[in-house]
Amino acid sequence: MPEGDTIYRSARTLHKVLAGHVVTRFETAYAHLDRVNVDTPIAGQTVEKCEARGKHILMFFSGGQILRTHMRMNGSWHVYRPGERWWRGPHAMRVCIETADWVAVAFDVPVAEFVTPKQLETSDPVAQLGPDLLGQTFDRDEAVRRIVASAARPIAMTLLDQRIVAGIGNVYKSEVLFLSGVHPDTPSSAVPRATLESMMDLGRSLLRDNVIEGSSPSIQTYRNLRQLSSASNHDDSVWVYGRRNKPCRKCGTPIEMKKMGLDARSTYWCPNCQPIGSGA
Repeated sequence: MPEGDTIYRSARTLHKVLAGHVVTRFETAYAHLDRVNVDTPIAGQTVEKCEARGKHILMFFSGGQILRTHMRMNGSWHVYRPGERWWRGPHAMRVCIETADWVAVAFDVPVAEFVTPKQLETSDPVAQLGPDLLGQTFDRDEAVRRIVASAARPIAMTLLDQRIVAGIGNVYKSEVLFLSGVHPDTPSSAVPRATLESMMDLGRSLLRDNVIEGSSPSIQTYRNLRQLSSASNHDDSVWVYGRRNKPCRKCGTPIEMKKMGLDARSTYWCPNCQPIGSGA
């Protein structure tokens, strides 16, 4: 699943190419989106803005609709010039938004819905998000309070719960725990408050560093927005993630990995730098 910084970059790129422009064509493979489009056509409306909230991308239209998409594991947004050949086949298209200058295509995006501003703030999953590490403001105290309230749940699983703190994914989870010297199985409430505060500051810093303007390929040279800033693709840019059985960069001990939670998410750690009981 894409990390919060990847979603942020995707939304920022979509905003750059679509915001302020009139939609000339809207197409979707989803019947529930098409029904809304028939009642209030998207074509003819202006894209007001695109933004990220946690791991959700929100696209605001002048008619009041907000398109919320979530990439989950396999979804991706691509941008093309009109007439340019798509990198993927039409069978994978779920949403297509065209303006005079650009075409934005959501491939295999499993979650896509139109919501109202009220729904977004009250009943939509976005309303249930915890403090956003990439938000303009970040309530660290509230994030720490929610982590502690997770009680005996392993800290590695708590960090992935977007209702606790939004933005951390599998890569940053393992990296932040390693840099904090905390074993992934440590009960959330057993991690000292000072360590949790440091972890939140570290996570925010890492994510923000990875969304600095100019730190990623341009729209013209990199079309697949889902792949931007994927640290897991670069072994030399991570401490432990994806490095099972490879030597720890600090002590040389082989990195370990195990699957955790109902979704069997991979967690990596150094048994020497993060021994059982560390962080408690």
